Amino acid sequence: MGEETLQFNNRLRRLERKHTAMSNGYTARMRDDGLIVMTPARRKSGVSGRSVILFVLAFFVFKGFLIANIGLAGYEERVDKLKAGNAIEQGGAWVMQAEPLSEWIATQIGPVLR
Repeated sequence: MGEETLQFNNRLRRLERKHTAMSNGYTARMRDDGLIVMTPARRKSGVSGRSVILFVLAFFVFKGFLIANIGLAGYEERVDKLKAGNAIEQGGAWVMQAEPLSEWIATQIGPVLR
């Protein structure tokens, strides 16, 4: 009797887990033998590709704004100070270094700031 109770409790736990998973959505699929099987829907990622692209674009615009505001020489001087710091600051210097895209954005934003 103890084994049967253990199997029953295990089945109840599995059903509760499946019910909880299906409460967030499910999909129906017909198997080859004609049986319709419901499976929990897969979770979608909270971050879309569009939001990642917008974040990267906003980052480049931010860098372009800094370059236009401070000037390229002043900006590179500040990045050089970061390069002389600890490992985290060096990583920040690598990310914040001026590249052609942010320099181009700075030339486009520059006249608007002045």
